[in-house]
This record gives sequence, structure tokens and C-alpha cells, in this order.
Amino acid sequence: MRFVFLIRSLMLACVLLAISGAASAQVRVAITIAPPPLVVYEQPICPGDGYLWTPGYWSYDYDVADYFWIPGTWVMAPEVGFLWTPAYWGWDGGAFVFYDGYWGPEIGFYGGINYGFGYFGRGYVGGRWDNGHFFYNTTINHVDVNVIHNVYNTRVDVVTENHVSFNGGNGGINARPTSEEEAAAHARHVGPVAAQTEHINSARSDPQQRFSMNHGAPAVAATPKPGAFKESGAVRAQNEGGANGGGARPTAVHPKDLPAMEHPAAPNTGDPKLDKKYQQQQEKLQAKQQQDRDKLQQQQDKEHQQLAKQNADDARKQQVEQKHAQQTQQMQQRHQEQSQQLQQRQTPPASRPAPAGRPH
Repeated sequence: MRFVFLIRSLMLACVLLAISGAASAQVRVAITIAPPPLVVYEQPICPGDGYLWTPGYWSYDYDVADYFWIPGTWVMAPEVGFLWTPAYWGWDGGAFVFYDGYWGPEIGFYGGINYGFGYFGRGYVGGRWDNGHFFYNTTINHVDVNVIHNVYNTRVDVVTENHVSFNGGNGGINARPTSEEEAAAHARHVGPVAAQTEHINSARSDPQQRFSMNHGAPAVAATPKPGAFKESGAVRAQNEGGANGGGARPTAVHPKDLPAMEHPAAPNTGDPKLDKKYQQQQEKLQAKQQQDRDKLQQQQDKEHQQLAKQNADDARKQQVEQKHAQQTQQMQQRHQEQSQQLQQRQTPPASRPAPAGRPH
């Protein structure tokens, strides 16, 4: 009886360890510096039937204390009927936590992040499985219909201005998983396939993929297949987003890297007194925003001087530069929101545009 009890205890311990290991596999790293904005790129053409698009994202390499860009790429699904739930970063308990992507019969929660190309924050509208074949939505995907015939054409109206790459926290996406998305995470699924793991390792080993080197515009933003960094179909980052892109412009690290502030157009409501009032409000806001730029630049210059006095190593310098990029990004986003709010207050109610619909 003791022997049987011992065997059962050992089996229970193994099960608990397996459950614990599966849960911890969802969360790999936790850091305090926000990931950069998503990268703008064009989708390479689909290499063949059965390949599914997996969007690019930022991962983190502790060895060099730096974010690095993992290019979007086409991957063969590990099983018929399986779809890809992208990885994402989330703010949790004072740190940014990374949640791995996975394959499964249903799309799970990926932070509400708009990765573009069908992954617009909820679910996936780039294609679907039907009778053992994957059908591609050609309004979303770059597919050669002369080679791949299992296609359809369904228009999807999506707002793509938001390029934030993390959920929660200061400046993050405010989204929570639905009951269906939570169920998908607990249902049967598998992690990245071997080709994806090799793809990640290739990105990690390439210095040009690191944020400290590319400042948000990596040398390779997307590839036609995993690991195909040097093939002709690989694409670079763009400065401006395309119709389906889910990325952002290369990131300004410091306020001095931002373009000069533009003077807004003079108000013209037909009421001279009201126009003068609005113009004064615009000038006041612009002066305040310029002060914000100058103050942040002075603060960052001071931190650069401190690093020089301390003879800081490259890893420490990269950490500070990442923090500066995050500060500059948040300030720029805050200024854009302030300007939009002021413009909305100055627009007569009858001429204000209707609120944009939610992506679907």
C-alpha cells in the first residue's frame, strides 16, 4: 500500500509540475521599459497554399538589454484547422510581461494589439479554414490568385492609427479578454513550431534588428518564410504605413529628434471674436507643448552627462536610450491627443464627424 501511495504521489507531483510549466510558458520575461511602437511594413507575397501569416512584434534580449524586432512571416500551420494567436506585451504588477503566441483551433487574446493584416485587436479576419483548406481574404493578404485559388474577397473597415505595441499601463491598449478568448487559451493548443523558433533566434542574433541600432526601423521587417532574412522577398521597414500595415513610424528617441512643431491653420468660424479666442488657445497649447519638449530634452541631456561621468557600459546606455524613447513617444502621443481635443472643441457641433466605428 505504501508503494502504491508513493507512486500516486509521484504521479500527482509530475502532473502539478506539468501544469505549472505550461502556465509559466505563457510568460517569459518581465521588464520595466515599454516596448517600442509596432513597425510599418508591406506584407510579402504568400509563398504557397497552407501558409498562415504571423505578424511581426518586439521581443527582448536580456543578454544585450535591448528589444529586437521579430519580422512578420508566413508559416505552415502545424495542423489543419489551427490558427495563430500572436504574442503580446502586457503591463502587470509594475512590469511589462511577455505572453507567447500559440497555435490552436480558435484565436485567443493578444492584448487588443492592432498588428494589421487581419489581426486588428480581436480575432483574425485574414482567412478561414474550410473543408481542410485555408482560404485567404485577398483584401487583407498579398496572395497570387494565379497560384492559390482558394481565396475570397471580403472588405474589412479598420481604423489603423493606433500603433501601440502593449496592453495596459501608461499609454497601453485598454482591452481585456472575452470569455471566448479565455476559453481558447485553456483549450488544446501548441506553441511556436520549430521554424518559428529558428526565426526568432535569427532575429535575436542580428544586431540590425535591435531597437538601439534601428530606432524602430529594422533592416528586415517581414520575410516570405521563417528565417529568410536575406532572400529577395524580405522587406524593410517603411516610414509611412500602408493600407494593411499594423506598424508605426521609426521612433524618435529624444525630443530634439522630433520634427519642428507646425503652426495650426487659423480658425475660420465666421465669428472674428471666436476665431481670435480659438487662435489664442492654439498658441497657448503650442507654447506649453514646446516647454514640455524642452524640459524633457534637458532632463535626458542631464542623464547622458551622468552616464558619461559614470563610464556606463553599453548595456546601461541602451537601457537609458530605451527609456528616453519611451518618454518621447508618450509625450508625443499626449500632445497629439491634446491637439485633437482642442480641435474638437473648436469645431462647430454640426460639422463634427461621426465617431469612428469599432473594427470588425
